[in-house]
Amino acid sequence: MNDTILYCAGNTSAMAFAVDALHRQNISVVSAPAPDVTHLLLPIPSFEADGRIRGGGILEHILAKLPEHVCIVGGHLDHAALKGYPKIDLLHDSEYLAKNAAITADCAIRIAANRLPVAFQGCPILILGWGRIGKCLANLLKALGAEVTVAARKPGDQAILRALGFGAADPNKLEPILRRFRVLFNTIPYPILSETQVFHCRPDCIKIELASIRGIAGSQVIPANGLPGKTVPETSGTLIADSIIRILSNKEAVS
Repeated sequence: MNDTILYCAGNTSAMAFAVDALHRQNISVVSAPAPDVTHLLLPIPSFEADGRIRGGGILEHILAKLPEHVCIVGGHLDHAALKGYPKIDLLHDSEYLAKNAAITADCAIRIAANRLPVAFQGCPILILGWGRIGKCLANLLKALGAEVTVAARKPGDQAILRALGFGAADPNKLEPILRRFRVLFNTIPYPILSETQVFHCRPDCIKIELASIRGIAGSQVIPANGLPGKTVPETSGTLIADSIIRILSNKEAVS
């Protein structure tokens, strides 16, 4: 990695911490685009809906100042201007995704704790989804003594949940049980609870939306996607830097 030279675009807090972490590992990160840059580092995820780089910047203007085959490091690198460029997409990297899910779960619990007037011990909590974030949330909340139920679509997952000591529910049959729960976390990236269904929640239920596509309808929902970079930017940036070093050190394939 001695010949690696990165340029970081996108002025986010997490990226600032990522650059600091890379510097501490003796990775060269330059402050301006240059002909000898080997990797362009973008935020995770990398782009706004209009194609601009998150944190500011126009991708095409930056690419024009970099070598023709600079490697792009970021997340969701499906921008039209990146066609033909080698890429390292951290949002396709299983180790990054797993660690980021654990950080997201930690942040989500902080949000709930700041709003709950009761302790987690014995608190009835419903998690929608048994993916990476759902698994991390369930385990952390169980360790805090919460009474955790997880809504999982597959009967096999429901059986595993019960075997692990969690409650299990069918996402399509939630209305009769919604009033039990003091906190509801959604990790499913599609509409799962309509306004009519949300009406069945207890009035003081704290509803936290973690999915990139909103799954819980209604106005009393706390939007909480992209938590690591917003809530714990140093941890998020360190994970980005560690992931880059791991991938470059292992000479893993780029797309």
